[in-house]
Amino acid sequence: MAPSRRSRTTFDPAEGSGAPAPVHIIVGTEDFLADRHRHAIVKRVRENSPTGDELTVTTVRAGDITAPELTELLSPSLFGEDRIVVITNMNDAGKEPASLVLAAAKDPAPGITLIIQHSGEGRTKAMVSKLLKLGEEHRADAIPVRELPTFVQSEFHRFRVRVSPDVVSALIESVGSNVRELASAVSQLVADNDGKVDLEAVRRYYTGTAEVSSFSIADDVIAGNVDQSVAKVRRALQLGVAHMAISTAVCRGISEVARLSGSRRIDPYRDASRLGMPPWKLKRTAPIAQRWSQAAIAEAVQVAAQMEAGIKGAAGDQDSAVELGVRRLAELARMK
Repeated sequence: MAPSRRSRTTFDPAEGSGAPAPVHIIVGTEDFLADRHRHAIVKRVRENSPTGDELTVTTVRAGDITAPELTELLSPSLFGEDRIVVITNMNDAGKEPASLVLAAAKDPAPGITLIIQHSGEGRTKAMVSKLLKLGEEHRADAIPVRELPTFVQSEFHRFRVRVSPDVVSALIESVGSNVRELASAVSQLVADNDGKVDLEAVRRYYTGTAEVSSFSIADDVIAGNVDQSVAKVRRALQLGVAHMAISTAVCRGISEVARLSGSRRIDPYRDASRLGMPPWKLKRTAPIAQRWSQAAIAEAVQVAAQMEAGIKGAAGDQDSAVELGVRRLAELARMK
C-alpha cells in the first residue's frame, strides 16, 4: 500500500523529482485546478517512462462506464504496456464501480498509473478518506473570493513576474471570479507585454470590459451611482453577461457593506481574515460602508433577496429584475 502524499499547494501541482506514485487522487470541485493537477501528473509519468509521450492515456467518467468495462480497463496489459488510466467524476460512480476502483487503488496492476478525480462530495463521499490512504493527494478545492488575489499573484509567479496589488485587483474586477479565465488572462497579459505587466497594461487590455463587469456594477451600486449602475447593467446584458453573475456580485457587495457598517478603525491587513475580505477590498469598501444608514442596509438586504428570487423565477422578466434591483439598491446607498 502506497503512503499518502500531499501536493505542495492548492494552486500549484507538485513537481516531484523521483518516480511518480502509481495512484493519484485529485480531490475538490474546482475543475480548472483538477485539470492542472491531472496534466502535471501525466507529464511526470511520461517523463519517467521509456515510451515518453507515446504512453497511452485513457480517460473515462465513472458514471458512464460499466463494471465489466472498468475491470478490463484496470487489468494488466497482455503485452505488458505501461499506461495511464484517468477516472473522472468518481463522485457519480455506482456502488460496484466504486468498489472496483477502490480495489484497484489498493493493488494497482503492474504498469498502470491510476488517476482518480473526486469532488469530495456526492454518494461516494465516504470512499475519499479510504482513497487518500492509498496514493498521492492533490487538492482542487474551490477558491473563495477572498483568496482570488492570492491565486492571481501565484499565477503571475508561475511566469516569474511580479505585479502590484493594484494590478491584481484590476484584473479580478475586469475578468471576474472564474479561476480558469483569470489564469488565462494572466498568461495572455504576460505574453503580450513581455512579462512587464502594470495597471496600464490591464486597463489597455480590458478596455470596455472592466466598465461592464459584474464587479464594476456592484462597486457603483454600493457607492450610490444610480445612473452609472443602470447604464452598466444594460450594457452588460447586451454583451451577454449572465443575470446571476450580476446579481451575485451586487448581493455580495451589499453583504460586505452590512458586515462593515458598524466597524470602526478597520486595519485592512489585521482584520482581513476576521472579516473574510482581502485587504485591498477592505480598504476600498470600509469608507463606503460607513455612509450607509442602518435602515438603508436593512431594506437593501430585502431588495437584494427579491432581485435574486426574480432572476431564479422561471416566469419573470430577468432583465427587469436585475435593472430594477440595481436601481433601487443604488438609490438606497444615497439614503440618509
